[in-house]
Amino acid sequence: MRSEELYSPLHEITPLTLAVVAKKDAGGNVHTYVLEEESEYVVDKSPSKLIDYACRFFGSSLKGRQDGTKDICGITHKAPISIDPSSGMYFFPTTSPTNSQCSWIAHSHIHHVNRGRDRSTEIVFKNGKKLILDASYGSLMNQIHRTAQFRYLLDNRIKHLQKRKPDPRPDSNPDLEPEPST
Repeated sequence: MRSEELYSPLHEITPLTLAVVAKKDAGGNVHTYVLEEESEYVVDKSPSKLIDYACRFFGSSLKGRQDGTKDICGITHKAPISIDPSSGMYFFPTTSPTNSQCSWIAHSHIHHVNRGRDRSTEIVFKNGKKLILDASYGSLMNQIHRTAQFRYLLDNRIKHLQKRKPDPRPDSNPDLEPEPST
């Protein structure tokens, strides 16, 4: 992959991204509909590939983030991930990420969820935008709860480390004695 492909704005998942949704065109090809707070656009890559690009931008990969989720809270199937915990970018998949119809939802933007017809579910985002997914209400609620649990555990780990962070000023460490002057 060329570096300009990796850093293209078309592949940028940001804290303003609400969802990365799989959509089939008339020919049956899967594209990605990216729903942002202020805009919407289509990308000619699968949702999971876009999520992988975003993870790589922040120094990991989708597989690496999934492994991290497993290590932190034991979730192995349809694992929620943190693309970047420092900016609150936690996403969960609607199906197995290996499924071409898998969409990814940003946990922090969800306002509420409504039952739809025929196993569909409506997600209402905090900004009022709505998204209807072909997934059961129970399955999506389970994903939301699992993501909340993962987010809680990871955020607590990060907070714990920040509390223990040493003072970066060289004169603040009493264990270090000043070098003798010559």
